[in-house]
Amino acid sequence: MASIRSPFTGEVVGEAREVGLAEADGIAARSVAAFAKMRVLSTYQRSEILRKTAALLARDHAKVATLLSREAGKPLSLARGEVDRGIQTFTAAAEESKRTGGEVMPLDVTAASEAYEGSFVRVPVGPVLGISPFNFPLNLVAHKVAPALAVGASIVLKPAPQTPLTALLLAELVLEAGAPEDALIVCPAEVAAADAWVRDDRFALLSFTGSDKVGFHLKSIAGKKKALLELGGNAAAIVCEDAPDVAFAAKRLAASAFGYAGQVCIKTQRIFVHAKVADAFTEAFLAASRALAFARDERDETNIVGPLIDDKSAARVAAWVDEALTCNAAEPLLMGARDGRFMGPTALRVALADAGRTDLKVVSEELFGPAVTISVYSAWNDAITAVNASRYGLQAAVFTDSLAKVRDAYARLQVGGLIVNDATSVRVDVMPYGGVKDSGSGREGLRFAMAEMTEPKMLVTRRT
Repeated sequence: MASIRSPFTGEVVGEAREVGLAEADGIAARSVAAFAKMRVLSTYQRSEILRKTAALLARDHAKVATLLSREAGKPLSLARGEVDRGIQTFTAAAEESKRTGGEVMPLDVTAASEAYEGSFVRVPVGPVLGISPFNFPLNLVAHKVAPALAVGASIVLKPAPQTPLTALLLAELVLEAGAPEDALIVCPAEVAAADAWVRDDRFALLSFTGSDKVGFHLKSIAGKKKALLELGGNAAAIVCEDAPDVAFAAKRLAASAFGYAGQVCIKTQRIFVHAKVADAFTEAFLAASRALAFARDERDETNIVGPLIDDKSAARVAAWVDEALTCNAAEPLLMGARDGRFMGPTALRVALADAGRTDLKVVSEELFGPAVTISVYSAWNDAITAVNASRYGLQAAVFTDSLAKVRDAYARLQVGGLIVNDATSVRVDVMPYGGVKDSGSGREGLRFAMAEMTEPKMLVTRRT
């Protein structure tokens, strides 16, 4: 049994047993058997399971939020918001399950095919393997579980080793909601067991959220199965000289950069601000950053920042900041002291010429911590070039009143999503979500994940 400890206090929150390689084959077989039951459920039955799961999450809202906060080190207010989103995700999936249909299509389009008529429906590709990260132990799990159940697929879910308890609780609620036994199997697992599942052709689709290094490795060993990869990024925001409200932009970007200690893949990591508003923006941004509640008490209702998931992660973020300062590539604007897993908001000014350096980790890699870089630009094209000077491309933001700039940014920025006049971390759970380049492939978001988990099946009839 592995002990799960709170990043806030180090206290044991609960225990979870990790599945070993010897058990992996049997679990895959159980999922295959469950798929046979899931695929024949009616649309109504699948929708009801999802609707009831949402209702049970609402019933147990306080319990789920407290557990999530304790195991993930997520401030309680943010944990409650995640439970709200989980409820919305299952509710939307219940509705979307009713719209996974097909169409009648004309086949009498040539002289040779005049006698034929056709139609198709979308059917589940097979059992799904989901692997989820620590930072959203409910809602990122929901984005794998809900679409799988919606299309009639079984799913084995390997949660992050740091945060398995919320996913295990969710599995209990899904079963209580009426899902067939083993429709959802949540399995904390050793790496060898997870690798065995990824290689196992009985799973038709891998849905992975995590680092690009691990994601592309798993894709390389996944064999015939489809791979849906959401691999993170180092999101950039452009604050233009015609931004409608510089103070609002500063406040939203500070919350995005430092909320949950920056442990969000679309958190704002790089900011490019026009020279005409750079001083006003920077002053407002630093003030907003200092005003963010940063507490060690997991019960503090006002806390926004909180700890990193473990000491190793905090040490890495601090080392990357030190690297930028030591090589004289950055000027400190706000330095958050580090104490174990806790690190305060940190802001560095980086010259535009250095903002694309691949040897400077604070701008070139996914930081996943409470630090941000600010660079000043004068020419719009330079800002676009700087944002694109990254191997990642998940989401970006632009603050402007110019429709022309919005259109140009939308056309040229190499990202999966562009947010206008709000932070990079905006995500509505029904929208297509994913990235380009090293940020992955495929899209999550209910109907888009459902499309990934299904395939068209054709019926052709010859008229007699």
